[in-house]
Amino acid sequence: MTQELVSLTIIMAVAAVSPIVAQLIPGRFIPQTVLLLAAGATLGPYGLGIIGVNDAVKLLSELGMAFLFLLAGYEIDPKRLAGHQGKVGLVTWIITLGLAGLVVTLLPFFAKQGINGIATVIALTTTALGTLMPILKERNLEGTPIGDAIISYGTWGELGPILAMAILLSTRTGWQTMLVLGAFLAICLLCAMLPTKALKTGHRLYRFLTENANTSSQTLMRLTTFLLIFLVTISALFELDAVLGAFAAGFILRYIIPDGSKSLEMKLEGVGYGFLIPVFFVVSGAAINVRAVAGRPALLVAFIVMLMLIRAVPVYVALSLDKRENPLSSHHRVTVALYCTTALPIIVAVTSLAVKVGTMQGDTASTLVAAGAITVFLMPLLGSITYQVADVHPVTAVREIAHTPSDWRTIVREHAQVRALLHHQDRLKRLAETLDTLEAMGTMGHGDVAHDNAGHSDEHRVELVKRARREIDRQLKELGLDPQLTTQLPHNYRYPKN
Repeated sequence: MTQELVSLTIIMAVAAVSPIVAQLIPGRFIPQTVLLLAAGATLGPYGLGIIGVNDAVKLLSELGMAFLFLLAGYEIDPKRLAGHQGKVGLVTWIITLGLAGLVVTLLPFFAKQGINGIATVIALTTTALGTLMPILKERNLEGTPIGDAIISYGTWGELGPILAMAILLSTRTGWQTMLVLGAFLAICLLCAMLPTKALKTGHRLYRFLTENANTSSQTLMRLTTFLLIFLVTISALFELDAVLGAFAAGFILRYIIPDGSKSLEMKLEGVGYGFLIPVFFVVSGAAINVRAVAGRPALLVAFIVMLMLIRAVPVYVALSLDKRENPLSSHHRVTVALYCTTALPIIVAVTSLAVKVGTMQGDTASTLVAAGAITVFLMPLLGSITYQVADVHPVTAVREIAHTPSDWRTIVREHAQVRALLHHQDRLKRLAETLDTLEAMGTMGHGDVAHDNAGHSDEHRVELVKRARREIDRQLKELGLDPQLTTQLPHNYRYPKN
């Protein structure tokens, strides 16, 4: 037990330090997840050997992966899946799966590396939506058209591989696999329908659960945790991957409470991101054999390139063909495609399963996991760069400079100024929405002195936001721009000259 506690202490020390280190890095371009993976690889059995990955730590890591996919499934809006962009995302993923199958089968490189199996095909079609969600929140992309597109396409990049793992990597015969999946689906439907029916009828038990949700009983949190562990256990009993049960639990939770619950979300994120999920990432990093990865650089680079070609290109093409429904600029389409190429948790799951059944060597699995870890750092970084460049409208700037080279300083300054104004405008919009929500919640209070003081403070902040937005609108108008249309400037727009 002492060894387990020492390992857990070191892991939690890494978890506590990583956000501080990420904050200190100029530009904050390295996500915390990358630092956790790097620390695991450095301190794990293949590195300094300080962290021991024993059964107790493995169990916590499995629970961390379960919470990660629970939160990923919870982020999925069923209406979005059934909507236009969700359907396009599904078709795009199917095309990606077909491309991956052709590439892995036909290219001799994969056969030489011993990774020409189904596991590699699935790994090339993934999007780490659970890993991306905290990154999108950190970079204020959640709720934007770009963030919505990433979630719509990324949902199928996570859900599709999970289903493909259950069907294509099963050791059962075809009809047995479908029978098991049908039984699992029936259990999931039962778990979703019973609480929903109790919610609609206002059952006494439901009222008791909601009334005690924020007391020491923590009823909703306990039931959510039970649902998660129950479905993960069912997955294990049915010899399915735990990822399927965890993802299903999150999806069911969103179905039961379609409008969400801020209180429950904060608790789930507190337990997940505060404890279990960092353990999962550190342990995942500890599973990387750094020497094996260093000995196969060609495989590492080739896998990342294949991820970009097989996953990013179809997403970009789909967004380009769907411009009428999703009018994103070319730069923003590149941003979405790059974010959707972020892949790690599914790669960990699929390679672990492949190693277990003997279809992939451990060194190869380490290399693929390392490639997935690199995408967690590289793809959001490239996506962030393209996102920032898009607001500057570089193509327009180059055309203007070519037309009047003598004004290049003024042109560059104006484009940079517009980008800064748009950035502040977007932040103010989000702040105003937050304050509106707080104001609406405040009107539901009891009118005590503390509430009155909070109300006056919110009114003051709302007034400051309004003043700031008026000032930004004034500056945009001085540049000859309509504040209501600045996010969708035409490519041939000519900035006015002073």
